[in-house]
Amino acid sequence: MKNNHFQHLLEINLAMLFIATSGALGRYVQLPVTVTIGTRAILAFIVLFIFCKWKGFSFKIYKNDVLAILVSGVLMGIHWITYFYALKLSNVAIGMLSIFTYPVITAFLEPILLKTKFQLVHLLLAFLVLAGMYFLSPSLDLENTYTIAIGFGVFSALAYALRNILLKRKVAKYNGSILMAYQTAIVGVMLLPFLFTIEPVQILSQWQALVALAVLTTAIGHTLFLMTFKHFNITTVSILSSVQPVYGILIGTIFLSEIPKGTTILGGILILSSVVIESVRSKKQPKLS
Repeated sequence: MKNNHFQHLLEINLAMLFIATSGALGRYVQLPVTVTIGTRAILAFIVLFIFCKWKGFSFKIYKNDVLAILVSGVLMGIHWITYFYALKLSNVAIGMLSIFTYPVITAFLEPILLKTKFQLVHLLLAFLVLAGMYFLSPSLDLENTYTIAIGFGVFSALAYALRNILLKRKVAKYNGSILMAYQTAIVGVMLLPFLFTIEPVQILSQWQALVALAVLTTAIGHTLFLMTFKHFNITTVSILSSVQPVYGILIGTIFLSEIPKGTTILGGILILSSVVIESVRSKKQPKLS
């Protein structure tokens, strides 16, 4: 049991490391956001489709789950688009940290939507995460684009929280790669018209970053993330995943030379503290289906 719990924690941290590449890649790609997300979704779908066929996973979806999966795909598209606008209008730190209001949003929404027991500790840990974000964020000026970026980020967080809650009870029925294949297909279809608004050569010029977004961030990272839903409740997952901005800022520092300040380090410590506390606490909780 101890080894299994450690393995599940390792899996979610690995998922967060892969997903955290979205910050630096989102800043690096010089394409319209809708084109970036549309291309990312289509490439990720191709990779996931080939993988699922190779593994022999069934693509069959029960009729009563079709609407939930369709809506979750739309929410995923909204999450990605608004998140990338937040990145474009600010930097890796602001973009990633603003969407990590979603643990707080999840802590409020999960008991209402999934009829689970409300746990005060989740709110306390979520506010610890917010305290960390406060130290990581620069001073806000209503006259600059950072305020707009944070608005996009919080809206992205809302879409992400709703998508995660919606899929919580589907991961027991379907393989994570299958769910991600359907979601990337939905996003790809939604944004396909935007791919014809620019010259193909412009998309091809960014192929390395787009492939990295599709394979590392989306196909691998988000599939691993979905698989962790089987082992923790959604609020626990959201709080554990709060380590993602720390990974993202480190990646941004290495590859984009966005050097964090001393307050960033303090904020990172607060966020990691909430992750450690929830890791220990969740180990004592029964697995939720």
